Amino acid sequence: MEFLGFSFEFIDIGGLWRSALDYAAPRWAPSVLTVVLATVGYFTVRWVLGRAKKRWVKRTDTRLDDYLVEFLLRAGLFSIVAWAVWRIVIVWSPPNPAQTPPLAASWVLAIWVGLLFLPLSRFIGDVLDLVEGRVLATGETTLDETAFPLINRTVRFIVLALGVVLALDLLGLNIAPLLAGAGVMGLALSLAAKDTLSNLIAGVLLIMDRPFKVGDRIELWSAPNETGTWGDVIEIGLRATKIRNPDNLVVIVPNSLIMVRDIINYTMSGQDIRLRIPFSVAQESDLDRAKALLIEAARQVEGVKLEPAPIVIVRGFGPSDVQIQLRVWIFEARNRRRIADEITGKAVAAFADAGVEIPYPKRELIIHGESAQAPPGPPGAGRM
Repeated sequence: MEFLGFSFEFIDIGGLWRSALDYAAPRWAPSVLTVVLATVGYFTVRWVLGRAKKRWVKRTDTRLDDYLVEFLLRAGLFSIVAWAVWRIVIVWSPPNPAQTPPLAASWVLAIWVGLLFLPLSRFIGDVLDLVEGRVLATGETTLDETAFPLINRTVRFIVLALGVVLALDLLGLNIAPLLAGAGVMGLALSLAAKDTLSNLIAGVLLIMDRPFKVGDRIELWSAPNETGTWGDVIEIGLRATKIRNPDNLVVIVPNSLIMVRDIINYTMSGQDIRLRIPFSVAQESDLDRAKALLIEAARQVEGVKLEPAPIVIVRGFGPSDVQIQLRVWIFEARNRRRIADEITGKAVAAFADAGVEIPYPKRELIIHGESAQAPPGPPGAGRM
């Protein structure tokens, strides 16, 4: 049809409608049947697992069966809905002998498999949390509350990554170039963030090797001037470790520096440790009396263990002193500074009362010579 020089073509709407009805006629019944089956399966699974959760799971003490039923419920309901969508897509897709199954159905299947790993990842995480609680309760492990969350997140990430890989494989995508590109990008990032990666690797090694844990008291290497040289570990991160010193200052130490240093842990071997407190007495003093006074002073301080008994040994001699050392075991490693201070104070007071001399620098000046005489005067001196 032409009008004012323009040509128009009318669409045969009636023909399109008849074609649509002819295409849909044989597909309505399978679609309705799929929806009915999916609905029946959905409510059946929900009813069965719901009753199992109320009658069986609630009666057990463990949480493992709770997590299992919740996983089966989520995965089952999601799978039923995904199967219904996948089946309807196949029914309504136009026939194409060159492509079986249809591309849309492949996408639905890939999304179904990929998303199915979400409840699986959550179930595995819940199980690992349960294992963490059981293992930490026994105290028979080299891992702690810092390592378990890291393991949990790593395992869940691997599960999700496996789901993505399987979904891409169902779509017929070759993931080898993607992995190669990820490797090149990872190499570039590792070179650009060398220090950060070294700290991360050191953090993982610290968590696994556990030279110390949160709450331990360790020696500091770079404490600020005029502050305490030791502190309590308050956090072990992947990049750095936070330590609170006795002045309530938080020192953040990169993990890579910790891994290359000697770590002095005062509480790792237990709460009780041995103190070595040096003393000096004058050579003229009664050495046995000084030893007895030191042992008595140690016994009077709270926190000192009486078994093994405190002992005093002679370490050596100085220019004018005898160097001795008091060795005592204490109950609480965290109180070593206080106990050493109290023992020293009591020992000084006991030495003063008993007349045991604490040496200090002395100098004796001896002058050798004849009595002084007036020198003779010049000849004729004193004459008039």
